Amino acid sequence: MILALLGFSTITVFLVLIMTKRMSVMTALVLTPILFGLIAGFNPAELGKFGLDGIKQVAPTGILLMFAVLYFATMLDTGLFDPVVAFIIKSVKGDPLKVIVGTAILTMIVHLDGDGTATFMIVLSAFLPIYKQLKINRLILTTIVALSVGPLHLVPWSGTSARAISTLKSDAVHIFNPNIPAIIGGILWVLFVAYHFGKKERNRLGIIDFEYNHQDELSESQCHLRRPKLLIFNAILTVSLITILIKGWVPASALFVTASMIALLINYPKIADQQKVLKGHGTNIFLVSSMIFAAGIFSGILTGSKMIDAMANSLVSLIPEQHANLLPTLTALTSLPASILFTPDAYYFGVVPILSQTATQFGIDSLEIGRAALLGQMTVGFPISPLTASTFLLVGLAEVDLGEHQRFTFKWAFGTTIVMTIVALLTGSIHI
Repeated sequence: MILALLGFSTITVFLVLIMTKRMSVMTALVLTPILFGLIAGFNPAELGKFGLDGIKQVAPTGILLMFAVLYFATMLDTGLFDPVVAFIIKSVKGDPLKVIVGTAILTMIVHLDGDGTATFMIVLSAFLPIYKQLKINRLILTTIVALSVGPLHLVPWSGTSARAISTLKSDAVHIFNPNIPAIIGGILWVLFVAYHFGKKERNRLGIIDFEYNHQDELSESQCHLRRPKLLIFNAILTVSLITILIKGWVPASALFVTASMIALLINYPKIADQQKVLKGHGTNIFLVSSMIFAAGIFSGILTGSKMIDAMANSLVSLIPEQHANLLPTLTALTSLPASILFTPDAYYFGVVPILSQTATQFGIDSLEIGRAALLGQMTVGFPISPLTASTFLLVGLAEVDLGEHQRFTFKWAFGTTIVMTIVALLTGSIHI
């Protein structure tokens, strides 16, 4: 009972510290469990062992995230997706329906890197001038971009998926692969919503002829890093990488380390250019990957001290056994609203471990909780959450009000989660 109380206290203090911004996420992840571990009577040597065990568990995920971000950032720098951008913009031809559907498709392609901030900057820089010139409602722009990143944010190298994978001590094959049908369902739903908005705007505005060149928006530095002659090589490398990842032929962390080094060497044989790419993306890579290792200490201490077990046992006693099978479905359906209340760190490092351990007590696969949580919490939900900086970037670049964006987007985003949950249930990713 005392361990359960200390465990819940650890989670509560952690949530309060990061939500009130009294501590950074990394600092709170490390210091909070150490403090309560000491209160529980464990000595520093024991806590150090627990923390090291946790770091060992999340090390593959941290490496995966680090080099996956580097790989896709390199591909964006080389201009791998430029022909797609150019084709989409050329194809829309002033038709609001094509513009809005094109926005969705481009967002999904660009978001293959799992970085919401980069996606918002690239897509809005390409499409905002078009929306302004055609007088399309800019709330539709933010909504479609927000919806489009949702299903693609379930890729295993996104920060959100990395948190789920590290918390559950699993891998991409067991967390990501079962959700692929749900992701496809989410993509189809988003395209339907884009078509719906496009028809309404076409009826309201009609079709207007105009000219727009995406290449004019690139800076001198971006132009210097473009490698159009290596486009086919980069495309083959990326398709091969994703295929091997999904098949599980090579461990994901080793795969991305190797692929990113090949990409850097072939595209930027000069060391100065390699350093430019690394410096350009180094801060983002460090902040995201180092957080995973800090999370390893957090989960390691909670697990090693048996606090997680004690909390789960206390929850088991509160849940009627005849309704326990609903836990994954309830987790999925509450995952999007949870994005408004919890940061991804608070949810995946604080809430998910308790839910997953509770599920285990009832004979439910703990990985189902992780897969269910990813159907909304800070995947579909992060572009409407006031707890993520990228949300403010999205509405700021589009010059729309956050409250209006949330009201306009929420029901459509919740629709994405519902569709993905139904598909996940039908395909066995989660069970009822």
